[in-house]
Amino acid sequence: MSCPICGEATVKVYRPFCSKRCADLDLAKWLNGSYAVPSQREEDVDADIPSEETRPDRRH
Repeated sequence: MSCPICGEATVKVYRPFCSKRCADLDLAKWLNGSYAVPSQREEDVDADIPSEETRPDRRH
């Protein structure tokens, strides 16, 4: 089995990754939204966001 991040051979402790670094890189991709599970919904996602949340002048 090879690491899905770099392609090196996996290490039992970090399986399916080869190292803690590759495991952390994969986690970071999930946390920042690089990976996403496709929705089965046909509606537009933006339609679910209230209009006050989409205003560009809204303070954070």
